[in-house]
Amino acid sequence: MNLSDLARNAHMLHGPLSKKGYMRWWHSFSGMQPESREIRTFFVEFFVMNPGLGKDRPILGQHPHNKKRGIKPSYVMVKAGVFPDENGDGGRQFHAFYPLCALQATGSPLVMRLKGSPEKHCQAGDCFYSEDKLTGFVEVTPQEARHRSFMTDSGSMEWDVTIRKAVSCHTGIRAGRFFQALNAWESYWHGEGIRSFFEGSVILDGIAYEVTPDLSYGYADKHWGRNFNKPWFQFACGCLTSERNQKQLRHSVLAVNGLCPRFLWFPLRQRLMLQLTYMGEDFEFSRCKWETKETGSRYIWHILARNKTSVVKISCSCTRQQMLSLQYETPEGKKEKQPPLAGAGGTGTIRLYRRESGDRVLIDTLKMENAFCICGMPFPVS
Repeated sequence: MNLSDLARNAHMLHGPLSKKGYMRWWHSFSGMQPESREIRTFFVEFFVMNPGLGKDRPILGQHPHNKKRGIKPSYVMVKAGVFPDENGDGGRQFHAFYPLCALQATGSPLVMRLKGSPEKHCQAGDCFYSEDKLTGFVEVTPQEARHRSFMTDSGSMEWDVTIRKAVSCHTGIRAGRFFQALNAWESYWHGEGIRSFFEGSVILDGIAYEVTPDLSYGYADKHWGRNFNKPWFQFACGCLTSERNQKQLRHSVLAVNGLCPRFLWFPLRQRLMLQLTYMGEDFEFSRCKWETKETGSRYIWHILARNKTSVVKISCSCTRQQMLSLQYETPEGKKEKQPPLAGAGGTGTIRLYRRESGDRVLIDTLKMENAFCICGMPFPVS
């Protein structure tokens, strides 16, 4: 449902998850280079790993010493970067690691501050997060990028943007205390800003980009839990054009997120949660069927979702060359052989129907562009 919940967005890990769990606050948005008119999509993520194991230095799970001894990772990581362009070029991610003691965090509404450090694996200045502002700087040298434990590319990125989160996706009891106490999901999700408007600037390797609200197509959410969903699947689009009136819909958005339910310790069949906010009306679906396809050039998804009053059919895809391999390690310190792929060049269509007297009445057909997507291997199949 379209309901803001700053307390849930500020929720911190406690109990067993503090020593075997993660939290990640993700933001992605587009900016334009004024001279060349080139548009690129950037991302900034605050990532907290196993905070209950925190020391005065970051503990990197991929470091040979820690990996050999099975020492779990513990740190705060700032991940910043840019997705590949339409030709598949220029995609990179930069990582800066901080010890838990460097993090200063408030309650709800959440504010996080990280003080820069000259330490070897803290290639960053001060970084700041709040519900309405992001600032920071990350720089990784080629020498530092050679260290496999950093899981990073070389380069630099500086950002200073404000955020207005216009549409939220509240997952209700599915991410509530009861289901968390049961460890019912591998990972929990809250979409505080599935349709967000960013404004400000980004400097990528010395080149400045302007970020404006109407062209930012911003997205912001949070995941937390004991592990990443397997397979990992997300799809979101705030650039929707109506076939009915041939206009781009400013406050309409689609958000899809995969969930991996469990009974005790046994994984069950994956489910999808879907919210379509259309012209001020929210359509929520938890009964979804979907199929995935992989061709030589594209990843393709078809989704059919129903509830008591409406039906939505979605066809969406993203080219292989526009996908970036996101580098993470799990709370256990393991690195997936096939990391999740992410991109911001997704396209497709949405057909929204109203159910009336047993028939389907087409409300509108929406064209999707500049969609954000993350998919893990193997691909999810309903």
